[in-house]
Amino acid sequence: MLLRGLTWLVLFQIVGVVINHALLPALPGAIIGLLLLLVFLLVRGRVDEPLNTAANTLLQYLPLLLLVPATGIMTSSHELLENLMPIAGALVLSLLITVPFCGWLMQTLARRVERRSADNS
Repeated sequence: MLLRGLTWLVLFQIVGVVINHALLPALPGAIIGLLLLLVFLLVRGRVDEPLNTAANTLLQYLPLLLLVPATGIMTSSHELLENLMPIAGALVLSLLITVPFCGWLMQTLARRVERRSADNS
């Protein structure tokens, strides 16, 4: 099951890389592949067990993927300090956009769950 799910993930990444090289060089191929996978799953309406198993297995190793950027930050601290104000501005702006959006999304999803539970009653 794990191999089948990993195959689906790699296939979507390969399609994303092909689209990246052919049409959208500004957007990374992995991101295009993830967006295609999202659209595929939304159209399908469900996630099959092999894909779910592969995704859950990969999520266990997500902290390892964050080691490389963390190491890069530590070795490039002088560049980080030189660009501290633009970085801080981007962080504050993203916070001001993300927090209200998450609140709105939670309210929308809570209303949807309430409607579904009322319809099932």
